[in-house]
Amino acid sequence: MTLDHRSTGYSLERAYWLALASNLAYKDEATIEQQARDWGFGTVRHHETRFTPPFPLQDTQAYTMASDDVIVTAFRGTEPQQIKDWLSDATTPPREGPAGTGHIHDGFGEALESIWPDVKNTHGELRTNGQTVWFTGHSLGGALAMLAGARMYLEEPRLAADGVYTYGQPRTCDGKLAKAYNKGYRDRMYRFVNNNDVVPQLPPEPYYTHVDTLRYIDSHGKVRDTMPVVGGLLDRAAGFTADPLAPASDGVRDHFMHSYLTALEKNLS
Repeated sequence: MTLDHRSTGYSLERAYWLALASNLAYKDEATIEQQARDWGFGTVRHHETRFTPPFPLQDTQAYTMASDDVIVTAFRGTEPQQIKDWLSDATTPPREGPAGTGHIHDGFGEALESIWPDVKNTHGELRTNGQTVWFTGHSLGGALAMLAGARMYLEEPRLAADGVYTYGQPRTCDGKLAKAYNKGYRDRMYRFVNNNDVVPQLPPEPYYTHVDTLRYIDSHGKVRDTMPVVGGLLDRAAGFTADPLAPASDGVRDHFMHSYLTALEKNLS
C-alpha cells in the first residue's frame, strides 16, 4: 500500500496505513528500515529504553520515520496477557499529567518518559520542512502515542501533532486531561476499538477514562463512527458468542493487531 505523504484529515486509508505502521513497530530494526524506505521515508530513527525490575515492562520501543512531507512516530505495544495483568492492578498510583494537567497512569508516564527526550529531539532535528506529524500505536503503544500527543500539545502547543491514531488503547488518563486533550485534538484523534477487545476496558473506571474520538469495529468487522449504547451491548454479546467453544477468548482475540488490520482491510475493499 502506498501513502499520500501530503494528505491530511481523517480517512480509512490513513487509518489502515497507520495501523500497518503500528504493526511494524513489533518488528526488528532492519525490517522497519526496509519497509519505511518502501513507503518513501528516507530517514528512520529508533528509540529504546530497557527497564529493570520491579517495573512491569522490560522495555519501551518506538521508531520515527521522516520524509520531506510527513513524520510518523509509532510506539510498540506488548503482549495482551502482560498488559491485561498489569492494568488490572488497581494499586498503581497515578502521576501528574503533562504540563500539570490532570493525572495519568504512572506506568504509561514512566514508559514514555524513558524515550520522550529522544523522540522530541528527533522531531526537532527532522522537522525542517513544516512536515505534518503523526503518532500511532497499538495496545500499550496506543497509550504512549496518546500521551506523546498530549505532551506535545500541552507543553509546546505550536508543535501539536496533526493526528493521533491508536488501536486497542487502554484508558490512560483522568477526566481533566481527557477534556484538555479533546479540545486540543478535536478531529485529529481517532481511537479504534475492536468489538470486545479487553484492553480498552482497563484500567478500571471511574478514575481512568478515555479520550475521544471512538471508531468502533463491530462484531461483523464494520467500522462505525457511532454506536448506540443498547446496540453496542448487543453487538458485544454477538462477539462473545461467535466462538461457542471459547467465548471468553474473544476479549484477547479482538486485541491482536492482525484483527484490527483484517477489519480495516475489509472496510477498504
